[in-house]
Amino acid sequence: MPVYQYQCEANNRTVEVTHDSGVELRTWGELCYVAGLDPGVTDPGVPVRRVIRTAPAVSVQASNSELRDAGFTKLVKRDQGVYENVTAIEGEARYMKKGRKETIPHVHKKVSD
Repeated sequence: MPVYQYQCEANNRTVEVTHDSGVELRTWGELCYVAGLDPGVTDPGVPVRRVIRTAPAVSVQASNSELRDAGFTKLVKRDQGVYENVTAIEGEARYMKKGRKETIPHVHKKVSD
């Protein structure tokens, strides 16, 4: 479910709530009810407005070469203490082995300031 933020100008509070996309909260009382908050001294009938809508996370599959080209390193466990660097670039070891520093991926070549 998406996360929404609502602003109440009467008390200058912003409240984050989760609800279905077809729902729109209109008053401070409705917002407090959904958020599980005590409305306090603010009139429950005071209007609120939605200010930010955070979209749900989306997962997109990417191939190993797409990950490598984007600067990511993907390690796949092959054995106890052995990982295959399926996104290895030129000069990197294909297998990273426990206790062998020379097999660690070259992160400094992929990340820049």
